[in-house]
Amino acid sequence: MPGSRKKTQISVYLDPDIMAMLADYAARRDQSLSMIAEAAIASFLSPDDAEKREAVVAKRLDQIDRRITRLERDVGISVETLAVFVRFWLNTTPALPEPAVQAARAKAAERYETFITTLGRRLAKGPTFRQEVSEDVAGSDS
Repeated sequence: MPGSRKKTQISVYLDPDIMAMLADYAARRDQSLSMIAEAAIASFLSPDDAEKREAVVAKRLDQIDRRITRLERDVGISVETLAVFVRFWLNTTPALPEPAVQAARAKAAERYETFITTLGRRLAKGPTFRQEVSEDVAGSDS
């Protein structure tokens, strides 16, 4: 063949597990062991291999950074929502007279159990409040 170079044969000792992985990979790709080993060695020795790995790591770190930024935003929204609710509730809920306190506590326990059950169901299958808010805001802009 014009332009082809003679290849040099080498002997390599591989751990049986590595050899099995190499054979399996070559069989799945319908390629020779030699071709797969040559490509792997070329990739390992490639001068830009480190740059490629660094680019992959940098891309992954950017994705993680964006996710953390969204999480920080969501936690901030949650904290502000809770603070607004608590302030509103404290400003608008009058203290109960002493005779009604026991009945109110019993009703509160019942309502709390209903709340926890509803929350559990919603977390298991429904859209999140955050999704509903962003959809509402996006819908009102258009």
